Amino acid sequence: MEIILASASERRHELLKRLFEEFTIKVSDFDESKVSFNGDFGKYVEELSKGKALDVSNKVKKDSLIIAADTIVAFKGKVLLKPKDENDAYNMLKELSGNIHEVYSGITVLNSKTKDLNCDYVKTKIKFSNLTDNEIIDYIKTKEPMDKAGSYGIQGFGGVFVEEIQGCYYNVVGLPLNKLKHMIETLNN
Repeated sequence: MEIILASASERRHELLKRLFEEFTIKVSDFDESKVSFNGDFGKYVEELSKGKALDVSNKVKKDSLIIAADTIVAFKGKVLLKPKDENDAYNMLKELSGNIHEVYSGITVLNSKTKDLNCDYVKTKIKFSNLTDNEIIDYIKTKEPMDKAGSYGIQGFGGVFVEEIQGCYYNVVGLPLNKLKHMIETLNN
């Protein structure tokens, strides 16, 4: 059975190599605006990942195991997605400075042959140290924040801002490997 990662994320690609030697990447065209946030971060990311998996399943002809994920940062009841521009990145990082936030990743594993579906999510708490304006500005100059939910990448330069982590590190990177491994095992049994 072919393994398909329904994501263009280089980080997810690298992480999935830890579970599978070979897999195909098929990027989803799922319109994320179809999923509205109703206050439940876990259900929100589950629905986003499910939409991506179902979208890709409509494009494959072979029997496949499709893996889709979506990651958000949650802070004070709101969703922090990827920044629109440098000013947006600055404002997000300024908000997160000295505070605790949560990172949620929704994961969906779909067997295209049987149509069996396994959806779940993982939550990790992150405490940022207090950031100076210059630290934020210098970080934005690296361009790293521009394609990351919450405007930072824990696996890159943004990792120096993380004072404490409670939960799965790989969740914050974008693909909680332990949870994914168990989801695949459950779906295959």
